[in-house]
Amino acid sequence: MKPKFEVVFLEQAIDFMSKLDAKAKKKIYYNLDKAKLQNDPKLFKKLTDDIWEFRTLYQGFQYRLFAFWDKTDKSETLVLSTHGIIKKVSKVTKAEIEKAMKIRAEYFEQ
Repeated sequence: MKPKFEVVFLEQAIDFMSKLDAKAKKKIYYNLDKAKLQNDPKLFKKLTDDIWEFRTLYQGFQYRLFAFWDKTDKSETLVLSTHGIIKKVSKVTKAEIEKAMKIRAEYFEQ
């Protein structure tokens, strides 16, 4: 089965992932690979017109990686751009979405 999109990590997402333990990281990568093959809103959800999130539940914690689409090339590229958070509740704060939107804007200015 061919993946529906490619994933690119920007610096903030790399920094977030580097701070996680190996098992949490492995679970997040597993869910990313799964989301590339099938449409599952439990794993990959639209938050606003431009911002999406990858969701991983692992050992009672919600790991969230914020993302946006870069369709400037011919292929579908999902940029796992902005940053990640670990949270105990399901609702994403407006501040986190605004941070993701700011990083998205900076990405397209380059």
